[in-house]
Amino acid sequence: QIFRKKAVELGEKLLPAFNTPTGIPWALLNIKSGIGRNWPWASGGSSILAEFGTLHLEFVHLSHLSGNPVFAEKVMNIRKVLSRLDKPEGLYPNYLNPSSGQWGQHHVSIGGLGDSFYEYLLKAWLMSDKTDEEGKKMYYDAVQAIETHLIRKSSGGLTYIAEWKGGLLEHKMGHLTCFAGGMFALGADGAPSDKTGHHIELGAEIARTCHESYDRTNMKLGPEAFRFDGGVEAIATRQNEKYYILRPEVIETYMYMWRLTHDPKYRQWGWEAVEALEKHCRVDGGYSGLRDVYSNHESHDDVQQSFFLSETLKYLYLLFSEDDLLPFEHWVFNTEAHPLPVLHREDGTKEENQK
Repeated sequence: QIFRKKAVELGEKLLPAFNTPTGIPWALLNIKSGIGRNWPWASGGSSILAEFGTLHLEFVHLSHLSGNPVFAEKVMNIRKVLSRLDKPEGLYPNYLNPSSGQWGQHHVSIGGLGDSFYEYLLKAWLMSDKTDEEGKKMYYDAVQAIETHLIRKSSGGLTYIAEWKGGLLEHKMGHLTCFAGGMFALGADGAPSDKTGHHIELGAEIARTCHESYDRTNMKLGPEAFRFDGGVEAIATRQNEKYYILRPEVIETYMYMWRLTHDPKYRQWGWEAVEALEKHCRVDGGYSGLRDVYSNHESHDDVQQSFFLSETLKYLYLLFSEDDLLPFEHWVFNTEAHPLPVLHREDGTKEENQK
């Protein structure tokens, strides 16, 4: 009860962020004054797709907890705005101005700044017990555009997801983008029947590419970003992309692929990551990120990120657990791997009857 009350209280404190001409929320909010603003570096005062697009699960859950529809209404309005807008090639740019309702610069990424928006379209449909048809349609339409414009195959046969900058492709894939393998596989079941196998296959291909990004380093842990140009494949070529900060996305994809296919290689790959974490990241006070995964000796960054506990370790635990621990038919993981219950259709009627 105490946490339910706190969750609703916090949700109410966040509502002023939506007081913009479009209802697209500000990135930053002074909770005392209720005044919002955006990051100064974000294209022309824009809000960021992955930020305003990653509220849906929590806010719908808040409406369910509190009985107050306002939270769900706020996130449904974000979706309405996005549906109405013209999308370049069917893609969603990372920046949207909350005052004008216009896109900022046309950068598209399934990694940082974009990633969890796509994840939440699919998961909103799953959390609604597959009744949220709008979320479902937006997700499969987006995947279609991603396949057409961003997914490419390297000369060595590795499938990767490039970034799109005003129509030009940058042949780079971020560690963050590696979550998409699990997303494609999780969404396979709802795809048109002739596409189910294709979505699983796509998930498997992304998992393999991301495993290669780990395997091609000295530490057997993947870099922050890796490239497919100038004769290299799945390797970081820039010093400022060679670090590993205990990120979970690759392991997240292994977990989904294991649950959905039970191919033993995913547990094997997960175990390789466990051994590498123990060998290179374990320090006296916990676990530390690494400055260069291609180096022969560890240079620790002396930071244990919060997502290491909430995601990296949890997804590893689930990878080696039975499927009936947090089963997918009853639970959806938010983007930080916190489980939220699927709102089963009969739950609503049961509650009505109890009232």
